[in-house]
Amino acid sequence: MNKIVIIPTFNEIENIEKIIRKVFSLSEGFHILIVDDGSPDGTAEVIKKLQGDYPNELFLMERKGKQGLGTAYIAGFKWSIQKKYDYIFEMDADFSHNPDDLMKLYASVHQDGNDVSIGSRYIKSGKVENWPLNRVFISYGASLYVRMITFMPIKDCTAGFVCYKREVLENIDLDKIRFIGYAFQIEMKYRAWRKGYKLKEIPITFVDRKEGHSKMTKGIVKEAIFGVWKMKFGV
Repeated sequence: MNKIVIIPTFNEIENIEKIIRKVFSLSEGFHILIVDDGSPDGTAEVIKKLQGDYPNELFLMERKGKQGLGTAYIAGFKWSIQKKYDYIFEMDADFSHNPDDLMKLYASVHQDGNDVSIGSRYIKSGKVENWPLNRVFISYGASLYVRMITFMPIKDCTAGFVCYKREVLENIDLDKIRFIGYAFQIEMKYRAWRKGYKLKEIPITFVDRKEGHSKMTKGIVKEAIFGVWKMKFGV
């Protein structure tokens, strides 16, 4: 019981069963925690049915209403720490992250001595598929912007495909994480880096979702732009 994949969901009924079964088909024996924000499309009901097939491996945390990506992961982190999982993963539900790459992220921390492994689009051999040029520009530009302000040596600062050793999350004050959108991903990496943990980027191919709808909003982008300064200077 040492590896848990946290997957936040909101209206992912088209993807959720497929992603769960794919993760459980991997040889390393991952568990899954779904954090569902009251999806009105019935996502949670699908998960509850699947728990009959995976009673000791698939877990569901139901929350009322859409509360944000960051708060979903914080809730999942706290649950996973309490359950003593050694390796705690973040992953999207929509197959933009290839579940097969969980093995690479796990090897990076379990075998290679890293504390945090990051599935990266913007290092050598990393790729983005099926994204419009403006989305690539915004995403890559955001990471460049973060590096210029923070000097953090990570090329994909907004990446959401991550593996943490438990001790990293235990030593970050999760109650003080302030951002709930994509800036959450930046803040978590920044806090781990500032504490001296070893972060390693692993090349992945990020594929835009084929089913369901993107959760990106203007408010999330604004939070990331201004949040970096607040994070750097503690305002």
